[in-house]
Amino acid sequence: MSRVVRFDAYGGPEVLRIEDEQLPAPAAGELQLRIEAIGLNRAEAAFRSGHYLESAQFPSRLGYEASGIVEAVGDGVSGFKVGDAICVIPAFSMTRYGVYAERANVPADAVLHRPPELSAESAAALWMAYLTAWGALVDIAALGQGDHVVITAPSSSVGLAAIQIANSVGATPIAVTR
Repeated sequence: MSRVVRFDAYGGPEVLRIEDEQLPAPAAGELQLRIEAIGLNRAEAAFRSGHYLESAQFPSRLGYEASGIVEAVGDGVSGFKVGDAICVIPAFSMTRYGVYAERANVPADAVLHRPPELSAESAAALWMAYLTAWGALVDIAALGQGDHVVITAPSSSVGLAAIQIANSVGATPIAVTR
């Protein structure tokens, strides 16, 4: 059994409940993890409240980012073994997966080996901010060497990531705040 966070209706934090769940063995292409830490994101709050890119299928699990230890490896998965410390990146649908749990199955293609210099907590909270900023600045806007970019909310997690990413590609970040 694994304790998991679920919700049966849209709403605020009051709709969340902790339940025991029988976790199946990981399917082909999945890893089963013992969760050590989770990241908390606006995306999950939006999903829980019904204001996200996809709709929940009730009862719904929750959670995009985590770090943990591999406990089981599904068929067809290579590069990971039981005992590996990993990071889960937000690269899956929360209608199917969720990492607010003691244990969870996740797609192996949304998992990276955790860098040894990162704590479980840092590894769990790292990816959403940087993927959000990278997607907007580099993938969509093609930010590069010599460009200037205005970054609003520069003290937020995404704002801090955006400043670092702009610097890393040779752009000049201009942070504005009130």
